[in-house]
Amino acid sequence: MIGEASFYGLYLPWIMVLALVALLVLWGVRRLLAATGAYRWVWHPALFDMALYLLLLYALSRASAYLQ
Repeated sequence: MIGEASFYGLYLPWIMVLALVALLVLWGVRRLLAATGAYRWVWHPALFDMALYLLLLYALSRASAYLQ
């Protein structure tokens, strides 16, 4: 997982690319959870969203390490 990605000459750490992908996935999951009314069962939505983001980032980093 240690490495970098080049976007038109701009070198970004690989974890930053994964963090942006996790953020995009989080936005979709949040919209889905809000549409289904699942946030009614969540005690603290901000903490839930942060935990969900970290879980998504961890899953993406494990998947990228597995695919290499």
